Amino acid sequence: QESFDDTSPGKQKEIQEADPTYEEKMQTDRANRFEYLLKQTELFAHFIQPAAQKTPTSPLKMKPGRPRIKKDEKQNLLSVGDYRHRRTEQEEDEELLTESSKTTNVCTRFEESPSYVKWGKLRDYQVRGLNWLISLYENGINGILADEMGLGKTLQTISLLGYMKHYRNIPGPHMVLVPKSTLHNWMNEFKRWVPTLRAVCLIGDKDQRAAFVRDVLLPGEWDVCVTSYEMLIKEKSVFKKFNWRYLVIDEAHRIKNEKSKLSEIVREFKTTNRLLLTGTPLQNNLHELWALLNFLLPDVFNSSEDFDSWFDTNNCLGDQKLVERLHMVLRPFLLRRIKADVEKSLPPKKEVKIYVGLSKMQREWYTRILMKDIDILNSAGKLDKMRLLNILMQLRKCCNHPYLFDGAEPGPPYTTDMHLVTNSGKMVVLDKLLPKLKEQGSRVLIFSQMTRVLDILEDYCMWRNYEYCRLDGQTPHDERQASINAYNEPGSSKFVFMLSTRAGGLGINLATADVVILYDSDWNPQVDLQAMDRAHRIGQTKTVRVFRFITDNTVEERIVERAEMKLRLDSIVIQQGK
Repeated sequence: QESFDDTSPGKQKEIQEADPTYEEKMQTDRANRFEYLLKQTELFAHFIQPAAQKTPTSPLKMKPGRPRIKKDEKQNLLSVGDYRHRRTEQEEDEELLTESSKTTNVCTRFEESPSYVKWGKLRDYQVRGLNWLISLYENGINGILADEMGLGKTLQTISLLGYMKHYRNIPGPHMVLVPKSTLHNWMNEFKRWVPTLRAVCLIGDKDQRAAFVRDVLLPGEWDVCVTSYEMLIKEKSVFKKFNWRYLVIDEAHRIKNEKSKLSEIVREFKTTNRLLLTGTPLQNNLHELWALLNFLLPDVFNSSEDFDSWFDTNNCLGDQKLVERLHMVLRPFLLRRIKADVEKSLPPKKEVKIYVGLSKMQREWYTRILMKDIDILNSAGKLDKMRLLNILMQLRKCCNHPYLFDGAEPGPPYTTDMHLVTNSGKMVVLDKLLPKLKEQGSRVLIFSQMTRVLDILEDYCMWRNYEYCRLDGQTPHDERQASINAYNEPGSSKFVFMLSTRAGGLGINLATADVVILYDSDWNPQVDLQAMDRAHRIGQTKTVRVFRFITDNTVEERIVERAEMKLRLDSIVIQQGK
């Protein structure tokens, strides 16, 4: 079938003028290809739903020594109500054998938390999630577990691997690929929930890794290998030697770019089943969602051009039919529950936007940045994208604190006192907010995109005598876990935990805090949501309050507007408009 979509835009316009029905034909062409995709995905949906009980039918076979009777004649010979076909002994034996083999392969359904899960019990919705994962496995289908952050995707996945060992007698080998910051957490969860699974962790420098491969991996006395994306890239030649049963990728949006090195390497692995975990299946556009589906089901989702044209992002925001189509395609492969639906006992999360003015020093720097690059900003010709992004970054730095620029801070000698607060609008608000929160008995997480903002906040906390912990991309793995433990331990005197949004946004549980301050906002709204969900997760007993600082009449307002638009897209496509 000829495809109309491959024609260039200029050519399309010419054809359109010559042929008034062109647009209609193009729509029909797209619809036809979409229907083909839908039929393929319906097949999967059919397998996942419990098979309908059908009346067994058996063909009329010729029996030895009897003349063949046509079907309609046979029907006339049967007495009313007797529709049985009398089987030969051989037929019955074959049928009994078939039935007995079926019973061993019957799909397991748990009504409650499985007995191999120790330490605690799965919640009802987690048991339903485990059953969904099992039905995917039983039907040989890969999928995405996309429950909202904090609903226990880790536990549901570990329970699935426990099921494989205890019910299917397939202990492994499985690989679980996770962000570096969550390695320790995953290993703890394996030991805690399903101690019968032998989980090992590959991490360390070149010599440590070589010893681990020699002494642990190759002898094979283990079931699950947990490692980070970075280690996977370094040790890809070793991992390629294994025939993996399950490849689980946590925070799977890391492979959303199908051309990235990580994405290319994991596609080369020999795997029987693949499972993606992400609390944020849609971060920036629908093409990223296609990349995840293509990784799971390359035969079905093989053309990104088709996918992009069927589900045009801009149309998706307004076209209800298009959205319904996408849900039909996603339903078999993607399970997403949100906290509001399943965790009725979890207190709500309240977000408050705080609009902040620029200080005198900030206004001077903001104007200086704009004036210095006014030729670029007013450029009528082709904009230099890198220079423009650099200007945006300088403006964002200015909104956070002018001391991020060399030469702005008064000194030497450099002192930490009131000028650290008064020269930044956000610090003025923070300085008023923190004493009130401390008085109320709250504990606070402060997130910023910039590690040098954390340096300033650290100086501020020392000056105001607030006990604090800090975590950013440079924090070593051991210190990271020690800080989290120190903050979470009962009766901890730590008041503030400051984190860089990207390093502290993934897989870290800080439910002992009940206030989140977003000192600045990310272009990608999911990054900020992940940050909030460090506190708003199972185990939280208080209402989580989120304060988002936005500098009035600056680039920050535009960032927040763009982020909210992206969130609307996520709500429409993945959560079926909830």
